Amino acid sequence: MVTWLSRVLPFALLKRHQLPPLMVELLSFVPITIMTALWINSLFSQHVGHLPTPNVANILASVPTVIVAFLTKQLLWIVIAGMISLAVIRAFIG
Repeated sequence: MVTWLSRVLPFALLKRHQLPPLMVELLSFVPITIMTALWINSLFSQHVGHLPTPNVANILASVPTVIVAFLTKQLLWIVIAGMISLAVIRAFIG
């Protein structure tokens, strides 16, 4: 119920009101910010009481994925490149 309310409530509240243009512009940066945070978080393995250690497989898979992202700028190809890169790296590294 709480999850459902947190997703529906903003739509219900904003149905009759329009956000100021500055707020809309600032909110446009939220998806890329969240994706960047998730990506950076996946590059490191966290251990309680220790500094994070690099996740080599994810770092190596990120290289061709970022290249495809710059070349195509299409989410489908970026995801496919990331999945294939990680699968190949895991097959060889283990």
